Amino acid sequence: MAKSPPAPRARRKREQRRTSLLRGRFKLARLPEVEAFSASLPFDRRLYRHDIRGSAAHARMLARVGLLTSREANAIEAGLKEIEREIESGRFQFDVADEDIHLAVERRLIEKIGAAGRKLHTARSRNDQVALDLRLYLREEIGSVIQLLRALVRSLAGVAAHHVETVMPGYTHLQRAQPISLAHHVLAHIEMLERDRERFEQALARIDVMPLGAGALAATTLPIDRKAVARELRFTHIAANSVDAVSDRDFAVDFLAAAAILAIHLSRMAEEIILWTTVEFSFAELPDEFSTGSSMMPQKKNPDLLELIRGKSGRVTGNLVALLTVLKALPLGYNSDLQEDKERVFDTLDTLKPMLSLMAQLWPRIAFNTAAMGAAAGGFALATDLAEYLVRRGVPFREAHDAIGGLVRELVAAGRTLSEVTVAELQNLSPAFQADALKLLEPRHSLRARKIVGGPAPATVRKRLAELVRKGAV
Repeated sequence: MAKSPPAPRARRKREQRRTSLLRGRFKLARLPEVEAFSASLPFDRRLYRHDIRGSAAHARMLARVGLLTSREANAIEAGLKEIEREIESGRFQFDVADEDIHLAVERRLIEKIGAAGRKLHTARSRNDQVALDLRLYLREEIGSVIQLLRALVRSLAGVAAHHVETVMPGYTHLQRAQPISLAHHVLAHIEMLERDRERFEQALARIDVMPLGAGALAATTLPIDRKAVARELRFTHIAANSVDAVSDRDFAVDFLAAAAILAIHLSRMAEEIILWTTVEFSFAELPDEFSTGSSMMPQKKNPDLLELIRGKSGRVTGNLVALLTVLKALPLGYNSDLQEDKERVFDTLDTLKPMLSLMAQLWPRIAFNTAAMGAAAGGFALATDLAEYLVRRGVPFREAHDAIGGLVRELVAAGRTLSEVTVAELQNLSPAFQADALKLLEPRHSLRARKIVGGPAPATVRKRLAELVRKGAV
């Protein structure tokens, strides 16, 4: 049985509530389809704490400059605190007709305290309000990301400290190149993550600009005190141009760019662990609690977590490209296109934070096959050491390179490796070779000899770990 249409009085009451805040200019209510398409409330509701915090600071400022009475400001602040508790407890009734979190909070405030609530939006627009909320939110969330980054760096440093003398092959072109240590390899990931931390800290510095007071785009004729609000909300700077204040999303792009680079770093890290845990490499084994089985093949131990980290890096990168595309041809001033910033930011945070947390938990649990690593670090990976032996005895590098390259060619053809070469064979290549050259064919000797700054020698690696401790990175 079809429902009868609502009585005229009930319909008018519903439409009056729907249009009470913004629809004074319009004769008709918006179509429900338009409301649903336009509303950001389904996702921007997570800004509620930051919206309430900014509104409370704004209300206190309005009271100080005489645009609100103390009683009105107190009522507003008390009402905002109650609304925050309602949202946190799940008792708050969200309605898509409110469009966004700003109007949802304001609508509820008016319901709770009446006329004083209608004064809160004095000298303020949703344009500068949302810019403020997003800056407050990102400032808090980037702090959390930096803490997760530090936890991952500490995890990696712990692994490195246990494997300073664990020899493994370094790779170029995914081909065995020269001996390094597992610690040195892990420290390379730390260097990448430290640059990521710097980028997030730089993004924080650019977030530290207070936009409130810019209004819709041309500020206000009312005597507000922007400096007081900035101090209360702990902003170092105030937006110097009201048009830029409402249309700027560079700070969100800065965050997304830093996040995308970090995600790529995590993807590269994941890929290496995936390779190392294959039977073909056999350098490591994944812990059971970070592995997945096959629905068909009972023997499988799959690195699904790492594959998803690798895959989700594309998602984070896509969010950066999406926001850049939104901004690409956007004229100055606020445009509703900017509503697309929040989902990109929220999704990036929701994706990135678990990636960091899980990777930090994984590294200490990986079982490394140090014997397989050490065995792979020998053989032809020591060819450069022989060439440099000749250089130290006055042979031009290109001559030394050609001589050792020829030796490798002959050994490969004979099915032999460098570890089987004799002093006589070396001296046939060059009279500069002496008996002590054979000790170069030991990977650990090669590792210890690489003690220049930035090299993989154990002494150098320990020094770098100590530097990271001193600077507070670990």
